[in-house]
Amino acid sequence: MAVGTTKIRTRPKDGATEVMVLVSHPMETGLRVDPQTKEKIPAYFIQKMTFELNNKVIAAADLGTGISKDPLITVLVNAKPGDKVKAAWTDNKGASGGAETIVGQETGG
Repeated sequence: MAVGTTKIRTRPKDGATEVMVLVSHPMETGLRVDPQTKEKIPAYFIQKMTFELNNKVIAAADLGTGISKDPLITVLVNAKPGDKVKAAWTDNKGASGGAETIVGQETGG
């Protein structure tokens, strides 16, 4: 998966819809040291992720350095088949990405 690649998938769960978003991102804290150069690896992490249902923001998350590499973020929403769900993110270096899908018509994101 290339850096910044975003995949989204939904599935029914407990009367709601589970939205799972997988982002390919290194998520560096800025505290690790490169073993070859002995220099700190600069911080590089997702700062914000938003979730939309039918073009309306329904959730937003402030992420940070405590999130693992290639994070999988999951939320439960009140969506039904045919609804459009979208996730978007931005990182501390200005990069951004996202994906969208129609509930019940998954294509892999």
